[in-house]
Amino acid sequence: MQTLDPQTRRPDGALASPATARNTGPILEVLKAHLPARGRVLEIASGAGEHAVAFAGALPGLEWTPSDPSAEARASIAAWAGAAALLNLLAPLALDVLDEATWPGTSVEAVVCINMVHISPWAATEGLMRLAGRTLRRPGGLLVLYGPYREAEVEMAPSNAAFDESLKARDPAWGLRDREAVTAAAKAEGLAFTLRLEMPANNLMLLFRAV
Repeated sequence: MQTLDPQTRRPDGALASPATARNTGPILEVLKAHLPARGRVLEIASGAGEHAVAFAGALPGLEWTPSDPSAEARASIAAWAGAAALLNLLAPLALDVLDEATWPGTSVEAVVCINMVHISPWAATEGLMRLAGRTLRRPGGLLVLYGPYREAEVEMAPSNAAFDESLKARDPAWGLRDREAVTAAAKAEGLAFTLRLEMPANNLMLLFRAV
């Protein structure tokens, strides 16, 4: 499981992160404003599962499917889900954006991806866009991205610059992506960039719609 946040393990096996606890509320407010009241949501790179449980619990009209290629992450997701016992939270998928054989064949109203783009190779972002282009309902299906990005017209915050350097030191294929490059990759799969929202701790939420 790719994560940079310190985590603690609960007795039931669920992993907990202070960073996730801090950003859940702000992300949820955006999701409430832009997701449909009902439908299916596919979460990519769900990690430990804290977000999935919080979002499914707060959005009972949506069928929420978490996913992660890591068995450790899926075990944590299952532990969180077992404790929450939410009827609209489905079992986690072993989905890898780099392996199309693992992609679901059903359509969804929304795809949500939090903090993956900068801690994965660029090919993962391209795979994410192909997956969203294939699975989102057209027209109007929503792709939601959250995380830090480079922007040509905005001076990078010192904390983000240091974070970018630390990512590249850990893996040269990682790092903050140019927002325009992400937008172009989305456009190539029929996804139109519709909204940029500033979030706490120098993060952004980027929204795209299937056209």
